[in-house]
Amino acid sequence: MCGGIDVRGGGVSFPGGPGGPGGGYPLMASCRATKANGEPCTLAATGPQGFCWAHDPANREKRRRMASKAARSKPNREIPAIKALLEDLTERVLSGELPTGQAAVANQLINTRLRAIEQERKMRELEELAECLEALEGVLKGRKGA
Repeated sequence: MCGGIDVRGGGVSFPGGPGGPGGGYPLMASCRATKANGEPCTLAATGPQGFCWAHDPANREKRRRMASKAARSKPNREIPAIKALLEDLTERVLSGELPTGQAAVANQLINTRLRAIEQERKMRELEELAECLEALEGVLKGRKGA
C-alpha cells in the first residue's frame, strides 16, 4: 500500500474469463516467490526473473534501506509535551505568576518549535511519496517490458 493506493499490481483481468464471477484472463504472471508465512506471493511479476519488485534480488539493497528508514521513524512524542507546556504557561499567566511579556516570548518559541516539527513531518511525507513513486515506476517498467 502506498498512501492508501494498492501498488501491488496483481494483474489486470477481463470479466467473464476463467475463475468464476469476477475472474478473468490474467495479463501478468504472478511472482514466483514464497512469502515468509509459506504462502505463494500474489503480486504481479515485474522482472525478467519472474519476481515482483518486493522479491526481486536486484532490489535487495533498496528494500534494506527502506526497512531501515522505516525502523528509525517514530511517532512524534513532542506534541503532547508542547501541549502540556502551553497549558502550564496559560495557567501561570492567568494566575499572575508569569508576566505576559515573558509568556509572549515563550509562546513565540513554542510556535517556532511547532513549525520545525511540521517541516520534519512534511519532509518524511515527501520521502515516503518519492519511494512510492519509485515503486510505481518499477511496476510500470515491468509491465512495459512484459
